[in-house]
Amino acid sequence: MSSAPFADVRAFRALSRALTLCLAAAAVVAVATPASAQLRRNEGPSLTPRIPGDRALSKELKIAGVQTTSDYIVAVVNQELITHTEVDKRVSRIQESAAPGTRLPPFEELRRQVLDALIDEKVQISYARVIGLNVGDSELDQAIENVAAQNQLTLSELRQRMAADGLDYDRYRSSLREQLLLQRLREREVTSRIPLSEEEVTNFLATDPAAQTETALNLAHILIAVPERATQVQVAQLQTKAEDLQRRVAAGENFAQLVKQHSDDSNTRNDGGAFGMREVSRLPELFVNAAQGLKVGQVAPVVRSNAGFHIVKLLERESSAQATYTQQRARHILLRSTPQVDTASLVSRLNDIRKQIVGGQTSFAQMARQYSEDGSGAKGGELGWASPGQFVPEFEKALLSLQPGQISEPVVSRFGVHLIQLIERREAQLSDAQKREAARSVLRERKFEATYEEWARELRATAYVEMRDAP
Repeated sequence: MSSAPFADVRAFRALSRALTLCLAAAAVVAVATPASAQLRRNEGPSLTPRIPGDRALSKELKIAGVQTTSDYIVAVVNQELITHTEVDKRVSRIQESAAPGTRLPPFEELRRQVLDALIDEKVQISYARVIGLNVGDSELDQAIENVAAQNQLTLSELRQRMAADGLDYDRYRSSLREQLLLQRLREREVTSRIPLSEEEVTNFLATDPAAQTETALNLAHILIAVPERATQVQVAQLQTKAEDLQRRVAAGENFAQLVKQHSDDSNTRNDGGAFGMREVSRLPELFVNAAQGLKVGQVAPVVRSNAGFHIVKLLERESSAQATYTQQRARHILLRSTPQVDTASLVSRLNDIRKQIVGGQTSFAQMARQYSEDGSGAKGGELGWASPGQFVPEFEKALLSLQPGQISEPVVSRFGVHLIQLIERREAQLSDAQKREAARSVLRERKFEATYEEWARELRATAYVEMRDAP
């Protein structure tokens, strides 16, 4: 089996323009996938409960710092240890990565939440080891090499930079191994626990806004925040304020001006409260439901969320009578890294090949047949028509940035280094099977966090956890 950058039969990212978030042509598209394609593993969400973070594998180099002599153990979880420094590093990363205006918990509460999340992680790592899950050295080496390349560094340069920043390479390597292990465990344990019936899929397609012809909305809102420990009197006052603002907007008062004066959402305040055009599946269900039946320019009645009261206005709506998605036809040249040939050398070789092709000295197909270490090489690098989600993220991101005929710069993925040419694009209509698989993907995504939380609680209840005081 070759290492072409194909995904396995997983949910597509978007139900095109009509179900754009999760176009899941899974089994249907797999039939059309070349037999030589390397199917990639599902990358299960890397979710830390209650702590803000990204579900993707971190490419941040500052995962772990140097352990100091003043460090001490704050918790023992089965056979795993959590240190004071480990908690400090996680707190610092959250604070540094928080978007401007983000309201984080008070420091001590944030520290408590971080420690709680780390305990969950250690419980899960311990369990993964008990059931025999592991991340091999070769897989870890490839992950680190990819991180280096994505930071535009060689492995040697990465180690030098980490040393200059006071970071410990071995601890970074250990942290990255744990991230990969957690991804693998959560993929295996959580996804399999998500209940999903064919009746749910049918109901979703028939009734859910995300499955209707309405594909994307541009909504704006004014948030009147309700403090966590607000009294009933305070809540009533804030609700009255929100309802008064809603009436003023409905009467024609300038919405953007009221946003600047009153909204507690600092992330959208400077944009007139607007979220921008988003697929309905990526919007809060509360907002999508509020916008149902609105005409562009209208404002919905006040709605309540955990954050407070919202005045929601519909700015734009995109819809389509039929669900379609964009397919892309491309070709590539793949060079694989080996212990003898590192990624930087392959990038340099592909840059030379690219110059020859762009300069008209040779053709892409000829270079693919001559150099590509992939089953598609014999066909001039042709990969055929591909749907969203069929390629690994690094490959697909590069492909989406190209216009027909253009050739990418060298792209690093887990399979090696690619040179990609986009041949053409077309719009394809979703089949009923694709729509149903897309619906399953959206429903799984909606249920993932709650299922994860339940699984994490059950697992933690069986673990030995000992808290240690500071010396």
